[in-house]
Amino acid sequence: MPPLRPFVPEDILRQIVVEEHDLSRDGRIAVVARRSVRKNRYLSHLWAVPLDGALATARGTTEATRTRAITTGLVRDGWPRLSPDGRTVAFIRRLPADSDAPDVIGLVPSAGGTVRRLKRGKHGGIGEVAWSPDGTRIAFTAEVDPPRFLVGPVPPIGTKPRKGVTEEAPLARHITRIDWRWDGSGHSDRWSHLFVVEARLGAIPRQVTAGDWGVGQIAWSPDGRTVLFTTDRGLEPDLHPRTTIWAVDVDGGGAGSTSGPREVLAPAGYANHPSPSPDGRWIAAIGIMEADPFDNVSPGIVIGPADGSTPAIALAPDLDRPVGNWSDTDLNGWMVDSRPGPAWLADDKVVAVVTDRGRSHPWVFGFDPATGRPTGGWRMIDGDRTTHSLAVSATGRVSWLGTEGVRAMELATIDGDDARVRTRTTIGSTWQRGLVMPEMRAIELPGPGGSIETWIASPPGAGDGRLPTIVDVHGGPLGAWAAAPHVEVALLVARGYRVILPNIRGSASYGGAWIEPQLGDWGGTDAADVHAAIDHIIALGLADPDRLGVMGLSYGGFMVNWLVGTTDRFKAAISENGVTNQVSDFANSDSGPDYVRAAKMGDPTTPEGVDKLWRQSPLAHVADVHTPLLMFQAEADLRCPPHDNEQFFIALKLLGRTVEYVLYPEEYHVYSSSGRPDRRVDRQNRMLDWFDRYLKG
Repeated sequence: MPPLRPFVPEDILRQIVVEEHDLSRDGRIAVVARRSVRKNRYLSHLWAVPLDGALATARGTTEATRTRAITTGLVRDGWPRLSPDGRTVAFIRRLPADSDAPDVIGLVPSAGGTVRRLKRGKHGGIGEVAWSPDGTRIAFTAEVDPPRFLVGPVPPIGTKPRKGVTEEAPLARHITRIDWRWDGSGHSDRWSHLFVVEARLGAIPRQVTAGDWGVGQIAWSPDGRTVLFTTDRGLEPDLHPRTTIWAVDVDGGGAGSTSGPREVLAPAGYANHPSPSPDGRWIAAIGIMEADPFDNVSPGIVIGPADGSTPAIALAPDLDRPVGNWSDTDLNGWMVDSRPGPAWLADDKVVAVVTDRGRSHPWVFGFDPATGRPTGGWRMIDGDRTTHSLAVSATGRVSWLGTEGVRAMELATIDGDDARVRTRTTIGSTWQRGLVMPEMRAIELPGPGGSIETWIASPPGAGDGRLPTIVDVHGGPLGAWAAAPHVEVALLVARGYRVILPNIRGSASYGGAWIEPQLGDWGGTDAADVHAAIDHIIALGLADPDRLGVMGLSYGGFMVNWLVGTTDRFKAAISENGVTNQVSDFANSDSGPDYVRAAKMGDPTTPEGVDKLWRQSPLAHVADVHTPLLMFQAEADLRCPPHDNEQFFIALKLLGRTVEYVLYPEEYHVYSSSGRPDRRVDRQNRMLDWFDRYLKG
């Protein structure tokens, strides 16, 4: 075997991410979307994975085959969904960002062959697709007219700009609600609504829903007529967001119908990701039973009758762990949403991803269809894994995309009562071969509020000697570090640093009692835990106290800005897309008001609320900053926008402190994991150079 070489930022251009997948109804075929980089842009192609040695051909016979690509080209193919018979994959084809070509729905045989494109209707960007139970129709969501806030002449959606004419900005945006923007998509100028189209060439899509609200997370009911979806049709959805589950008869209750969509699952908190039972009698979803929940209340599985005749109940009311993948690693790519379930394993069992202590696994939840009551839940697998995308077959096979240890995501399966996990692909992690990857060790550290689980990432073979050490604070604060490291952690370790990754109070997946003390106390209990973790690592002889650095993104960026203003123990710091002024960020952030409410941070409508926000603002301590600080910022970030962090930067410059500010144009909140490849490489090189200058120089 050739010797391992250090992981360098330019290896980002070789990174592969297997980021989406689906499983056939008979469990014999899976299809995955595999993302790569070519000429500084991202491409995604679909790969078919035979799980029992064969794939079905168009003629009905089978041919033995290996895992292989079934789409090619300069395209972004994603959201793969296998037809009920497993022979055809429906997917969304997007062209790279430098193309004006519209999204289309493609169809390709799962055994490989010609890609066919379904006819477009009067709609814009496509969000998701779903096959009808009989395989004759496809439901999808897409942006529609009329525009929400645009003023002046606006070309109808779906029309191509005239040749040689650059599309002009609108005359104005007349804003009447506070949800006119969303991070990662910019201005939310149009709603997405439900469409249905026959799964054949030349068929015209038909719009089913319409109105001043949006549709997402669609799922067909077994009757083949009803589609479930998530929406927020409350009285003030922008001020008090609360999604619930609705159903619509696509053949008679769509747009313009007197009956229209109807609400069918509405717990007091919220519900999303609907999934109908195989017999169509029940609906399971992710949700919260408590009204106006705070951050210490974890989402669970809620269930109710499909006709909405009785209220929803919690399927695991005492779980106290979040349903969904809440583990913090960018080996999943951060470019597509997780597919956490719930999915029905049978009429009496539901499978969903649960995150427990930074590890996310498929869990099974029992259910009595006669009484509608829960019968218990259990973990299907264990270990240092994360689960990003989940699917279930009618035969009881469960498949998922996930990491294991430091290995990037691959497709894995488990069958029925057989607890053996089978890893089915290698196409997602081959890029890691030959690279130095971190040795990850989890330890329990004593903290002021209890034991702090902390991951220590070290160079292989480094032993227990003192090394220059970086503390990396995760985002959220409802994130949680996992055994799968961020790319930045692998790069730092390859450069000879040790990295400390503490799951401090506020981290999700350790129970509500671990989150509660941090609510309304940013910079208090959480900062105390960071210091406690550092103190213990130094006491173990693993970190050099004279060569300490700190870094973090989003809430982690807040923590960096806070720490450098309240301690001088760090020799260098990097904050990224952080928060410095909670008073202004309340309104400047796209999700500020409800985010601040759920975190119990205060509000700017009363003097007491302003005082509370300011008390949790790093800007209040800017005069005490003496640590060299590098600030990274995505210029188009709407979650933690530039003008908030520029207050900190400008104040530090006026004070004559060592600070640099790097803006990345056109990029959003998690550009470090999903931004343009050359910008990601530049960011990582600057990170390494900054720490080398002050910790090794």
